[in-house]
Amino acid sequence: MAEWDASLDHIIPSSVLPPFWAKFLVGFASLVCFARSYDGDFVFDDSEAIVNNKVAGVVGRADLLGALFFLLSFLGYCKAFRETTKEGTHSTFWVLLSILLGAVAMLCKEQGITVLGLNAIFDILVIGKLNVLEIVQKVLRKDRLVESPGMLRTGGLLFRMTLLALGGAGVLYVRWKIMGTGPPAFTEVDNPASFADSVLVRAMNYNYYYSLNAWLLLCPWWLCFDWSMGCIPLIKSVGDWRVIALAALWFCLIGLIRQALCSEDSHKRRILTLGLGLLIIPFLPASNLFFRVGFVVAERVLYLPSAGYCMLLTFGFAALSKHTKKKKLIAALILGILFLNMLRCVVRSSEWRSEDQLFQSALSVCPLNAKVHYNVGKNLADKGNQTAAIRYYREAVRLNPKYVHAMNNLGNILKERNELQEAEELLSLAVQIQPDFAAAWMNLGIVQNSLKRFQAAEQSYRTAIKHRRKYPDCYYNLGRLYADLNRHVDALNAWRNATVLKPEHSLAWNNMIILLDNTGNLAQAEAVGREALELIPNDHSLMFSLANVLGKSQKYKESEALFLKAIKAHPNTASYHGNLAVLYHRWGHLDLAKKHYEISLRLDPTASGTKENYGLLRRKLEQMQKKNV
Repeated sequence: MAEWDASLDHIIPSSVLPPFWAKFLVGFASLVCFARSYDGDFVFDDSEAIVNNKVAGVVGRADLLGALFFLLSFLGYCKAFRETTKEGTHSTFWVLLSILLGAVAMLCKEQGITVLGLNAIFDILVIGKLNVLEIVQKVLRKDRLVESPGMLRTGGLLFRMTLLALGGAGVLYVRWKIMGTGPPAFTEVDNPASFADSVLVRAMNYNYYYSLNAWLLLCPWWLCFDWSMGCIPLIKSVGDWRVIALAALWFCLIGLIRQALCSEDSHKRRILTLGLGLLIIPFLPASNLFFRVGFVVAERVLYLPSAGYCMLLTFGFAALSKHTKKKKLIAALILGILFLNMLRCVVRSSEWRSEDQLFQSALSVCPLNAKVHYNVGKNLADKGNQTAAIRYYREAVRLNPKYVHAMNNLGNILKERNELQEAEELLSLAVQIQPDFAAAWMNLGIVQNSLKRFQAAEQSYRTAIKHRRKYPDCYYNLGRLYADLNRHVDALNAWRNATVLKPEHSLAWNNMIILLDNTGNLAQAEAVGREALELIPNDHSLMFSLANVLGKSQKYKESEALFLKAIKAHPNTASYHGNLAVLYHRWGHLDLAKKHYEISLRLDPTASGTKENYGLLRRKLEQMQKKNV
């Protein structure tokens, strides 16, 4: 057992520094790298994964958690060789624990399951010291194959391999039972190479993607939050100069694999095998070899492989320092690389502080990526800069003429600017390209409603609801259409559907109260208003609408209380003061009526109705003064 412990320390050596200082330096370096982003905003898909996520925001830690349990699983497997007894009890326990941790890693991130493959390679080639070159030579000479002494010493290799295989199959079966067999549906813009007809084109592009990933590990200078939608143009022939990158990648990989498997130096063989295993095996699920993935390049999938890259780089520098007398130069080179990478990390983490910085940084890396232009445009639109947003949305549509989300957002802005004709054309094209795009159908209905094309608008709303059954905003807009057509019962039904699907839909509740009020159904309007306030007790607009109904029903005291609560929430809303003044006017509290008429007119001097009511009140007060005199 002591021999195995020494052997493992030789493969995965302990830190040269004392444990405390090693941990301190790693922690300090991490703090320096990411300090500028700790107080940053939630950006890009953080809004969906964390801010708007009701089950748990831990999904935003998927890659980190997956890597944590992946490494724990591997270390647990290593522990099996440190604490093996003659009976193999501890060995079995740690192997089973390693499989369990691998399952947890997979639940965090699918690539976590690959740790079982790494454990198998580690056991056979590193612990078992299997010499592939020797086996190949014996096969070629037709010699009798005999197990190597290392493999004989392990004794339970076949048993451990069986446990790993059964554990992996069990985990995959459970995953299949929970999530089903159907792969996610990806489109051509997500991964263009996987949709190419030619096998040669697919192979060339997949290998080019591998070379790009390798380059990002070597030189992480070109970083982008999204690499899809034309960011990397397809290689369509062997005449493309980028084929050189493929040749360079495989030249390096084949050289490393040859040394890992065939080197006469046992120590070098084992270190290279472990490094290459950590580099390649966790990357396999993202390689398009087993199934189509939904991205071209994704920096997050390099998180685990980077551990293997660091191991290979360290081994390379160590080997280089043995063959040169200029050790200080090698040390300076290593420190320089560490400093440059830390500097790049600091710069990149600052770019993740806000969506504006993140999206703008992507423009220089992927100017052909329609999604980058779309996100820049969306960010500008959210800030109210519609003119600039339109420019970026148009560029996104130019780069990807089938980008329906860009068409939808551009159509919305044009609708708000009353450029209805172009808005209708864009939204019609969007639903033609993607017939189940419910949001585009609803927005098309809004534009058609504005163009007085009521029948077409109703059809668009109905189509949107067909594709998205639970669509409260669409029911709300359908209700507005029916109200415009004086189809009051249909309008009320549509708004009721909106509130059933989304009980906090304030606009739908308000419209129901106002419509019932305007049609003289005060009792029903009051009932709806009370129901709405029970669900949304702090909504000042609902307080205002219900207060109007109660005032008409001569429930002055209750009406006054609601008006005052609404004014407390929004003291600068002219209509709130104006309608409270009308209540006091009816109630006979003329001085209070005068006070709130005057506040309302200060806030909105153009309100003709308030001016007229204030004039009537003043005349009445003058008449009362004359009468008293």
